[in-house]
Amino acid sequence: MKKISHFFSQSNRKRILSQSFLFGFVATVGLISNGFSSSSKAYGQTPPVNNTEIKSYAQAVLAMEPARQNAFEEIKKLIGSGEIPKIVCNDSNSINGLPRKAQDIAVNYCTRSQKIVEDNGLSIDRFNKITIELQNNTNLKKEVYNTLLILQQTPEMR
Repeated sequence: MKKISHFFSQSNRKRILSQSFLFGFVATVGLISNGFSSSSKAYGQTPPVNNTEIKSYAQAVLAMEPARQNAFEEIKKLIGSGEIPKIVCNDSNSINGLPRKAQDIAVNYCTRSQKIVEDNGLSIDRFNKITIELQNNTNLKKEVYNTLLILQQTPEMR
């Protein structure tokens, strides 16, 4: 019984929530991406992500999450029992395939998310590059995850 109560302790719940949140966020990041894949510039390797960018990224993710969940739930209600298609902000086909009201929800979410990213000191291009780097860089993923945990435990740091 000790292991079960430890598993459900408040710090572990936060850690589990943050971990599932981070992976869920990365999996659904297409909903907030705007402009990365439409860029025709050829880039070399992404420059390293510094601590300030990690904190800004984590703050933006936390600020976007309630709106992301809300948009997802609203679209889910409109679509019904069907599977919700992947929505990519800079892919008009992914948005145009939705019912009209769901399109409005997705566009509104994309616009709000872009503002949140910029309000947290990152360009959309840099935010998207960090998101892509997260998918391939275990150390960066751990750093962002730990920053998310700290920010959730100490709201004044946001």
